Amino acid sequence: MSDLPLIQADRAVPSPAATATSTGGGRGRRLRLLSRTDRVVITLMVLVPLLLVVGLVWLPALATVALSGTSWDGIGPLSEIEWVGGRNYSDVVNIYPPFVPAIQNNLLWLAALFVVATPIGMFLAVLLDKEIRGSRFYQTALYLPVVLSLALIGFVWQLIYSRDQGLLNAVLGTQTDWYGDPDVNIWAVLFAAGWRHVGYIMLLYLAGLKGVDPSLREAASVDGASEASTFFRVVFPVMRPINIIVLVVTVIESLRAFDLVWVINKGRNGLELISALVTSNVVGEASRIGFGSALATIMLIISLVFITVYLAVVMREDRR
Repeated sequence: MSDLPLIQADRAVPSPAATATSTGGGRGRRLRLLSRTDRVVITLMVLVPLLLVVGLVWLPALATVALSGTSWDGIGPLSEIEWVGGRNYSDVVNIYPPFVPAIQNNLLWLAALFVVATPIGMFLAVLLDKEIRGSRFYQTALYLPVVLSLALIGFVWQLIYSRDQGLLNAVLGTQTDWYGDPDVNIWAVLFAAGWRHVGYIMLLYLAGLKGVDPSLREAASVDGASEASTFFRVVFPVMRPINIIVLVVTVIESLRAFDLVWVINKGRNGLELISALVTSNVVGEASRIGFGSALATIMLIISLVFITVYLAVVMREDRR
């Protein structure tokens, strides 16, 4: 009688080998079934985005770099393409008058977004993170300009900047041509661009603030730190990935700024930008594909420097 439970237990519990065989066989059949049914879907999910990126980004970029060393009007046959080497780059730097003002305006654009618009966006994010009354409404209202294109923002601000019927001149009692006067139009455009940029930065920092561990603020509060000291010494360093993203986004925005100045006066008369010069040379009245490609390549190199720094920092953070 004493051996009966052991016999029953042996019958109830399958052997390890049988268990491994049955489990492994079932898992193998499931894996084979998944690989057969999902192989096409997985291939398409990888192949389609890859082809789009290669066809719409990398191939045009490589073609631009190649064409930057040629002389071609973009209309004649490919046999008329003449290789000129680095002459286009030399002409851009030495004998193309709008290039230096364009570089200066792009740097000014970067400084205005980074020094003025970005801190304002961060400050608004800190206020809205306190869950004040009506914060949802304020978030929507401040983020709404981001949804609009810069071209549309240019038309919106035209209602304010118009010399004859604009709101700003009506309030100030002046007749300033805010978009046409080369002494002030760059500042008017930067204010309109900053209005849009503030909402974008606000959203990025607001998302970063939501991810900060509340215990860090509690510990700083227990130590007697003020709100400003807590933010700059505890919260702000924790949001280092967000700060890097904001820096890269600001640089990219300043380099690819195009819509607003092109709508106003096609990037002329005080609103010269590298992107506008590229467009005016490639698809302008006097099409110079090689010269415009050289300008585009310069802009690409500047962008790649900041993108490389961003990727290096992100990969370093992932390894940690």
